Amino acid sequence: MAVSAKDVMELRRQTDCGMMECKKALVKADGDFTKAIEILREEGLATATKKAGRIAAEGMVYAVSNENGAVVVEVNAETDFVAKNEKFVEFTKDLAGVIAEQKPADVDALMACKMGEGTVDDALKALILVIKENIKVRRFAFYEGACAAYVHSGGTHGVIVKFDTTPEVAAKPEFAEFGKDIAMQVAAANPSYLNREAVPQEAIDNEKKIILAQMANDPKAANKPDAIKEKMATGRLGKFYKENCLVDQAFIKDGNMDVNGYVNATAKKLGGDIKIAGYIHFIKGEGLEKRNEDFAAEVAAAIKH
Repeated sequence: MAVSAKDVMELRRQTDCGMMECKKALVKADGDFTKAIEILREEGLATATKKAGRIAAEGMVYAVSNENGAVVVEVNAETDFVAKNEKFVEFTKDLAGVIAEQKPADVDALMACKMGEGTVDDALKALILVIKENIKVRRFAFYEGACAAYVHSGGTHGVIVKFDTTPEVAAKPEFAEFGKDIAMQVAAANPSYLNREAVPQEAIDNEKKIILAQMANDPKAANKPDAIKEKMATGRLGKFYKENCLVDQAFIKDGNMDVNGYVNATAKKLGGDIKIAGYIHFIKGEGLEKRNEDFAAEVAAAIKH
């Protein structure tokens, strides 16, 4: 199968592998990016496994928590200038308040919620008239109960975390700082799962397949009996869990303990039980296509005309 130079460049950006290795992997995978990344990992070449298609769009993500729960919302626009516009920022923050108070089921229901003198839809249309850009409320989520929230870098990342604990523990000032630490951990390390129990069997089987393929390409491991390689693969899954499961990750503020250790230490300090019940992480523009303007082509076209 023939692959384009653009696809090769994109795979190289995602994996940091050489151009020829990326081209070979894409050919072997019939142009499937996910499969090509797996092939490169199996061959021990890929140094990163960023997912394809996560091209940043503009706008902002906002997250906020209070004594009753937490909300995270993403609002998108056409240019990055809008994210710094006071009216746009005010609208996004007010929108989080509407979600927290009225708890709509989805974006369509949110648009019909009361906001100011009218609805969210009315307020959005008024904002579009002022800013003169297409603005869309993309998604939102909320938790009830003991929660924490974190917004990174003016709205590039928004995280909310829900905890199982008692009202007495949640009311302590130290709990708020602890909750923010966990939310920051999610933003910084971007775990795929809460814990080992949350990892689908399909993901575990796929990771073992990749590990076994890496062993087959390793002279030191290739000739070992299959039973030994199977045990080694199972052992190496520990690294996968530490990289992908929140509670198993090294704590960003103290690499000598994992997140679960930090949770247990805080629970002991505050005199109660604490458990991370769930988290939601929004990345601005995740999965959206960003307008790609080829200025050189535009200038050339203008000259011709």
